[in-house]
Amino acid sequence: MKNVIVDQSYNFAIRIVNTYKFLSSEKKEFILSKQLLKSGTSIGANVTEAQGAISTADFSSKISIAYKECLETKYWLKLLHDTKFIEQDSFRSMFKEADEMAKILFSILKKTRIDK
Repeated sequence: MKNVIVDQSYNFAIRIVNTYKFLSSEKKEFILSKQLLKSGTSIGANVTEAQGAISTADFSSKISIAYKECLETKYWLKLLHDTKFIEQDSFRSMFKEADEMAKILFSILKKTRIDK
């Protein structure tokens, strides 16, 4: 069965890795781009871990981490854009994708919270 957030977060991680490669090789930017690499790939890693959760609380915890990593990724994207390391079109596209994932993750999180 197809899982939209698993696929979307994995494809987003590929974009993040490629962005990191570009920023480090072409722009010679290593600090902010490393932060982007860590948070941007962590989204999918935590979503994948959630798939193997042993309880609802475990699942919710991993989705919560993925959500927070998504928010952090949006921060690094904005900072890299505002400091002229990422062009407007790339920024808009990646930021929109991260924003869509954040909305999906938050929706999942609301449905799985223990203290409803």
